[in-house]
Amino acid sequence: MKISKNLVKNAGFDRLLDGKKVGLFTLKNSDGMVVQITNYGGRIVSLFVPDKAGNFEDVVLGHEDLKGYTEGGNPYFGAIIGRYGNRIAKGRLEIDGTTHALATNNAPNHLHGGTKGFDKVVWQVEQHSNQQLELTYLSVAGEENYPGNLKVVVTYTLTEDNALEIDYQAATDATTVVNLTNHSYFNLKGAGNGSIEDHELTIMASQYLPTDTHAIPTGEIASVANTPMDFRKPKLIGRDMHREFDQLLAAKGYDHTFVFDKDIAPQTPVAIATEKKSGRTLEVYTNEPGVQFYSGNFVTGCNPGKNNKTYLSQESFCLETQHFPDSPNQQHFPSTLVHPGEIYTSFCSYKFGTLR
Repeated sequence: MKISKNLVKNAGFDRLLDGKKVGLFTLKNSDGMVVQITNYGGRIVSLFVPDKAGNFEDVVLGHEDLKGYTEGGNPYFGAIIGRYGNRIAKGRLEIDGTTHALATNNAPNHLHGGTKGFDKVVWQVEQHSNQQLELTYLSVAGEENYPGNLKVVVTYTLTEDNALEIDYQAATDATTVVNLTNHSYFNLKGAGNGSIEDHELTIMASQYLPTDTHAIPTGEIASVANTPMDFRKPKLIGRDMHREFDQLLAAKGYDHTFVFDKDIAPQTPVAIATEKKSGRTLEVYTNEPGVQFYSGNFVTGCNPGKNNKTYLSQESFCLETQHFPDSPNQQHFPSTLVHPGEIYTSFCSYKFGTLR
């Protein structure tokens, strides 16, 4: 397969939005892997990786032009999520005795930074090389009612061993909360090429966070043992997904934070996905304490996708490395507070390979 025939065209993103220039930027390595990123929301638009026969396929969901992202029901495809990825209960948090009321854009809760989170802003962009892109955004104090001026720098690096590395840094002039992640939707058979139930998944997590009917953690950090949430050994995503289990029934599939084991050795992937027919593999590395595994349960109303494909529910999955949902209101969860003088850092690597 020749990649050039399937690349998203720059012309579809060459626009002004809110008086700022939007574009589409391409990273390539010598192995032929290609990643296309727009500075609207810092979104990964396409990601071409080879299968075991050397054929390249685009493995992330997305749209062919800016309009696809700004109109309709696009569910954060490929976006940088912030200031706070995931949910905050009732859109309320307290910092240093002051209560901040945030948008309840996922009623009754706050989701992914609010009505206009980092996924819906135009980032300043600097392409350092064919393999690195740096995005910068200043989130001013009071934006989405968060305190503090927060400067954020996100760097995408495509390595020679087919890893897309995402480095996040942020600094604030007033105490605030920060929880950044990326919301790419993957299908290792190719975007729009059918169910992900036949993907095999491993997550190095002996515990997960049960949620209430509004997807807010109950506060319990529960064992995955003897439940459908157990991915400590490779397991097909679809094997237990439709079982009569309250957590799966409420979310209509997987949409939960998995708490990584503390004894994971350095340079060890925290999650591995495999699709045996293509032979493609995805390894995830991070310094975060958890990952939100989402089985694409509500991917509807966002068509058409690239190449006029229809995207349906449970035909993609997300592995969003992050701190825990609702941490500002649950003191026993790892803190997401960032103070003046501190540098917030987070790292995620999506490394692609093939079965031998």
